[in-house]
Amino acid sequence: MEGRAAGGFAPAGLERIAAAEQVAAAPIASSTHRAAPATAPARRADPAAQLRRLLNLRPQAPLRAAPAADRRLEGEEIAPGLYYTEAWTPWPRQDALVLHGIGQGEVERERVLAFDTETTGLAGGTGTRAFMIGAADWHAGGLRLRQLLIATLAAETAMLRTFAGWLGEETVLLSYNGKSYDRPLLSTRYRLARLADPLPACGHIDLLHPMRRRYRTVWPNCRLATAEHELLGVVREDDLPGSQAPAAWLQYLRGGSAATLRRVGDHNAQDLRSLCGLLERLAD
Repeated sequence: MEGRAAGGFAPAGLERIAAAEQVAAAPIASSTHRAAPATAPARRADPAAQLRRLLNLRPQAPLRAAPAADRRLEGEEIAPGLYYTEAWTPWPRQDALVLHGIGQGEVERERVLAFDTETTGLAGGTGTRAFMIGAADWHAGGLRLRQLLIATLAAETAMLRTFAGWLGEETVLLSYNGKSYDRPLLSTRYRLARLADPLPACGHIDLLHPMRRRYRTVWPNCRLATAEHELLGVVREDDLPGSQAPAAWLQYLRGGSAATLRRVGDHNAQDLRSLCGLLERLAD
């Protein structure tokens, strides 16, 4: 205790306390007193620059706008959200089709309408809809291909009405598995849209069934791609599989590119040409 003062603090500590008391007791400068002007105005610090220095980050380049998506659809918009395309392919034969081998007798070509749908799924039911309907018929010395595509859900009714206008009482439908899938699906959509269903009044040739009877023990399967390859020599290059069609349409509805959706149209058109070629081959 020899080095401490009576209050318990060393002399050096007392001196520091006394100095602090003198500073506290000094008179406060009057508010009218003005400080001497600085030689240069103080520069305000940039908070963003300070943060970058603290985090050791480099300034980033300004963001560039993403390129606009390719939204171009083929054909003419014949109703809000409904697009129509038509193409014509030379077809030399125009005689009647003799189809005794598949139980149809003799059928005039002008009555045959091949059709194929592209849908939002393969499960069927009321939740599945067709977003594209393609049709092909012999017309003016060649094969006419017509396609309807909806770019909005609200355009479905207009598409169904337009397709119904292509059918008559003498029409004979031509499909591949259409009796089990395409026709029931379209009939459901007509009922839900509260429209008259024109399909039951038409005759119907479903090529899947005669293909199975003739070739199920010869080919590995009787899919349309197998039949067109074996009987017509068709080899598809860069063809979009039908299983990817629903994703292509949904991508477009969500604001994406239309490039893949245009490939769906090419796939559908080839299906129609193959249907007509296979019908002739079975007739021969």
